[in-house]
Amino acid sequence: MWETIANFLRFFFDTFRDWHILWELAKNDLKSRFASSMLGGLWAFVQPLITLLIMWFVFQVGFKNPPVSDVPFIVWLAPAYLSWNFFSETLLSGTSCLMEYSYLVKKVNFRISLIPVVKIISSAIIHLGFIVIIFILMLVNDVPWSIYNLQVIYYFLCTCLLLLGLCWMFSALAPFLKDVVNIINVITQIGFWATPIFWDPADMDEWVQVVLKVNPMFYVCRGYRDCFIDHVWFWERNSMTGTFWGVTIVGIVAGAYLFKKLRPQFADVL
Repeated sequence: MWETIANFLRFFFDTFRDWHILWELAKNDLKSRFASSMLGGLWAFVQPLITLLIMWFVFQVGFKNPPVSDVPFIVWLAPAYLSWNFFSETLLSGTSCLMEYSYLVKKVNFRISLIPVVKIISSAIIHLGFIVIIFILMLVNDVPWSIYNLQVIYYFLCTCLLLLGLCWMFSALAPFLKDVVNIINVITQIGFWATPIFWDPADMDEWVQVVLKVNPMFYVCRGYRDCFIDHVWFWERNSMTGTFWGVTIVGIVAGAYLFKKLRPQFADVL
């Protein structure tokens, strides 16, 4: 048992030991995504913002949705939607990252466990820009900033650590099971509607809430709203916090174990 724990800790700390390498790879990943486009990195913001504006037009302008939680609909929608967008986009790119960086996988001395982390960091940089946009939306719509907004840092880290375990796990499986990427794509589409992005959990039956809270992104999306709209500290949701961290820690341990177990075979299948 102690040897297993030691191996896990060694794997974990070896991955994050050289931060300068991670940072350089993440910057290169961002550049390569938009290298051939005229607008460059702006494209990372265009699609989610257009989707957000369409939702605002349909629900607030078209369906005349009244303010939710005493704030305009777009301010209520943006934190949950943009946190989900960060999660889903990163999970999809992280799942297929070993195929994308197969030339690095075949290098003998390269730590392959860095690759999923690179995807998380490069997406996180973009998401930090979206957090700034949430603050701008609040300012434009006369929604005051408050000290509760600072805990967005906590929920941002929650999302990154949740993604860490999942990206290690699914990226390790993807080279052997080519359908994994498609399966994850379907799961994220289902998860979008099973997460409180368009609906308020308070409107659901209690037993439905219990079932949906198994989804760790329920905690994150609701948490983003707690930061900007509902003004609830994360420790006030103690049962949900415990459930989330239980799922996340199990995911990191399982993902690290599976990645380490399958790592010697990656070069052969890729």
